[in-house]
Amino acid sequence: MSVPKLAENFIQTYLDMPSQPKLQLPAHSCDAHVHVFGPRAQFPFASNRKSSPADAPKEKLFALHKRLGIARCVIVQSIVHGNDNSVVEDAIEAGGGNYLGVALVDVDVSNDELKRLASRGFRALRFHFMKHIAGGYDVHDVVKLSHRLAMVGMHLQVHFESELVHTVGQALLNSEVPVVIDHMGRVDATLGESHADFQALMRLLDHAHVHVKVSGIDRIDATSHAGSAYPFGTPLAAKLVSEFPLQCVWGLDWPHPNHTHIPDDGELVDALSIIAPTPAALERLLVTNPQALYRFET
Repeated sequence: MSVPKLAENFIQTYLDMPSQPKLQLPAHSCDAHVHVFGPRAQFPFASNRKSSPADAPKEKLFALHKRLGIARCVIVQSIVHGNDNSVVEDAIEAGGGNYLGVALVDVDVSNDELKRLASRGFRALRFHFMKHIAGGYDVHDVVKLSHRLAMVGMHLQVHFESELVHTVGQALLNSEVPVVIDHMGRVDATLGESHADFQALMRLLDHAHVHVKVSGIDRIDATSHAGSAYPFGTPLAAKLVSEFPLQCVWGLDWPHPNHTHIPDDGELVDALSIIAPTPAALERLLVTNPQALYRFET
């Protein structure tokens, strides 16, 4: 499906009415990776952003989760809004305890701001190591920050190019807090599970404080598109869930910015029947693991 452009060149990145999934999710299921954009009139986009997605406000997100049977969520601050985390903070407040957040900050963030973010429902800081995102960080500076994150009960979330699993990934093993790797390390799924990047990702997961988001089956598969069940990305997610059952969480990655197509969120939910094929595996992936990592109030 092509990505249509709206007036003022703001790009629509999500389906207003995704398919209704066949898979019934367990109670308290968590979508551990989404974003919110705008509304721009209330939460302006960052002036140095690389893309201009259409508004995807919290109301759209809440309605999507109700449709799909998702009760809990972790909203990740997007570079579209830069380091002003107020758009996520607003959504957390409206979520009634079922929505938590991951913030974007600089590595020299103050201890007072860390304490404030933690008190407002942010559970982690995200750092990018991606070519298409300017202002990347030295991983060693990020690791040094982990000592201060430990004091406020936050962890690290990282987004890196697949080849950096061998360098950035290794450095992150020195973190004093848990490390969550986005989107299966952005490996090229068409290269299969035997490829060096995917094998290195699994070796990182041999360390219990490293976790991975089995989100992005639609991103790491360079050849598949909506309606195909993502035959390269889905098996890699299933492999991680099978091999590291306590270290995986899942997310839709709604509203799908910077993409080749607009995924069907109902299809992404139904892929869970392959990724976590038993009731026990699905419960761990969607309920038990997110509860342990993000500490939703029960």
